[in-house]
Amino acid sequence: MFHIVLIEPEIPQNTGNIARTCAATGAALHLVRPLGFELSDKYLKRAGLDYWGLVEVSVYDSVEEVYAALPSSRFFYFTTKAPRAYTEISYRDGDALVFGKETKGLPEELLVKHKESCVRIPMREETRSLNLSNSAAVALYEALRQTDFFGLSKEGRLHRLEWGD
Repeated sequence: MFHIVLIEPEIPQNTGNIARTCAATGAALHLVRPLGFELSDKYLKRAGLDYWGLVEVSVYDSVEEVYAALPSSRFFYFTTKAPRAYTEISYRDGDALVFGKETKGLPEELLVKHKESCVRIPMREETRSLNLSNSAAVALYEALRQTDFFGLSKEGRLHRLEWGD
């Protein structure tokens, strides 16, 4: 199982979308306070649809609590400031993919402390960043691709359609 860690997420719709991605992939979602919304927020719930029962969500007061909860996990910090692309990592089951708040990203001191584990998603220089939920999905699916989508259906939903010649 992979872990998505959101440090101080601000927008409920992004977190709801990420929760839906976690539900679809079996990843766990870890939220570090302060949150920019309440967990009962209607926008959060709407974005996650009816998948909330399929995702393991944990809430912490600090990133140190996340480290304590995931002692055997490797942590990768996603930032626009990293020299290394996220595709240069060899991901393995149990890794934690860490993202910062929508307006500021991850705290600078966290990036400096873990600079060898910082990665970026390449994009044009004229842009500041990708949407948080898109970034989490891109990163998680790369990790899943590298682990041969372990635990996920590879057949798709073709059984519901009649595919002609």
